[in-house]
Amino acid sequence: MIIEAVVKNIKDLEPTELEKLHKEKVYLESAHLMKRIQRVETDHGREIGIRLKNPRDLEAGDILFMDDKNVIYIDVLSDDLLVIRPRDMHEMGTIAHQLGNRHLPAQFENDEMLVQYDYLVEELLEELEIPYVREERKVKQAFRHIGHSHD
Repeated sequence: MIIEAVVKNIKDLEPTELEKLHKEKVYLESAHLMKRIQRVETDHGREIGIRLKNPRDLEAGDILFMDDKNVIYIDVLSDDLLVIRPRDMHEMGTIAHQLGNRHLPAQFENDEMLVQYDYLVEELLEELEIPYVREERKVKQAFRHIGHSHD
């Protein structure tokens, strides 16, 4: 089976509609959400080729295939993250500036800043006394590195 487009996301389905369907998941590392072309396997052993015609990142919950009885969708494996919880705007600005200088991608959920684990960032957070925890957590989207040079 070759998938060329995402059908929709499971969050767009009615719960009653989803519970009627046989569910298969494709587990991806968050870094693989950016890949338009890849070979994957469902948790039931079905091999699938993904070759997206439109350039877009995959997201957790994206439906690759759906009919009246079955749905195959993306689930994301947990990442090793630093979950940063600044207490005020000063701490937020300080850590955002420091991470920006390192060109580290971040994601935001509620009042938390998420970055992939890096021992140097952990040392920096300790030094700056900014609250954080290290935890395994699923992210909805890939951490996207943005190319940039200091000319």
